Amino acid sequence: MEEKNWYVQFDILEDFMTEIFKSIGVPEVDATVCADVLITSDKRGIESHGIGRMKTIYYDRIRKGIQQAQTQFEIVKETPTTAVIDGHDGMGHVISKRAMQMAIDKAKVHGLGMTTVRNSTHYGICGYYLLMAAQAGMIGITGTNARPSIAPTFGVENMLGTNPLTFGCPTDEEFPFIIDAATSVSQRGKIEVYSRSEKDIPEGWVIDKSGKYRTDTEQILKDLVKGTAALVPLGGMGEETGGHKGYGYATFVEIISSALCEGHYLKQLLGFENGKPVPYGLGHFFMAINIENFVHLGVFKGIAGTILRQLRASEKAPGNDRIYTAGEKEHLIYLERLKTGVPINENLAKEINTMRSECGLERFSFPWD
Repeated sequence: MEEKNWYVQFDILEDFMTEIFKSIGVPEVDATVCADVLITSDKRGIESHGIGRMKTIYYDRIRKGIQQAQTQFEIVKETPTTAVIDGHDGMGHVISKRAMQMAIDKAKVHGLGMTTVRNSTHYGICGYYLLMAAQAGMIGITGTNARPSIAPTFGVENMLGTNPLTFGCPTDEEFPFIIDAATSVSQRGKIEVYSRSEKDIPEGWVIDKSGKYRTDTEQILKDLVKGTAALVPLGGMGEETGGHKGYGYATFVEIISSALCEGHYLKQLLGFENGKPVPYGLGHFFMAINIENFVHLGVFKGIAGTILRQLRASEKAPGNDRIYTAGEKEHLIYLERLKTGVPINENLAKEINTMRSECGLERFSFPWD
């Protein structure tokens, strides 16, 4: 049976999320930032990190006291080109936007800028911060660790987070090059999307303790928390298809997100202590590289754009009429959703209704009402 979707315009959904954040104690300026990060995800077709994460990742955690609505941004150590920041379990979006802006500002002066963050929380899509860098005429790099989900190659225990290692840069096209991907075959947020649609996940994403693939979405989400299921690293199980590469990249992100800022790592990020929920204490890193310190920005954009166009113009595999480059599909989805709005299915609508009722925001109306 085809899934039923309603469509909500960007501005309505963004205003609603802003008001939800404000109603649970997030200051208005910060609430605007948080909503902007989430709506950017939905605009680009990344349902795993938009309004679909509003209740379970932010709303519920703040109400349970395991994430601070008020963000304390502490600069622990700073040099002209670097900074170490402690987020004190505040809003990851707010911490991260400011941390990336610091990296950009340093790069404007010195060519390179890098910041690391400890004791933060889920920061949304990496692409948001890459877009910041690209719009500033810079190359952006960011990564974050996360609660344990990925099993090491030849292992079955979830040890590493989905740990995205992401890159972005400006081009002379309508959209920048943005590669925003986890170091696992897929990630928990995508499984949550399948759960809301009441579908089994594809085989090859998750293994059990025996090393066998699992597809039972609802139970997998529970077992990932219990540690009896694990995500497969990018490349798949074993070394034959390159699973060791995804495992290696995930480990690098874990090291840089913790060792450079004396932050938490591996099982310290489970979110539980003595059986009770506690803040996750995530770590992030942000890098900005000023292109003008190497070549004229226009020259860089032209070469980057030419590379992408030549890739898309290359010979197609039989049965395929189009090749995409990173960031292109998200741009095309954005153009489409400017007209249609963001799709909301029945289960997500129920979550929105719950937040609306609990926060007394009945003034917001939606297509399913």
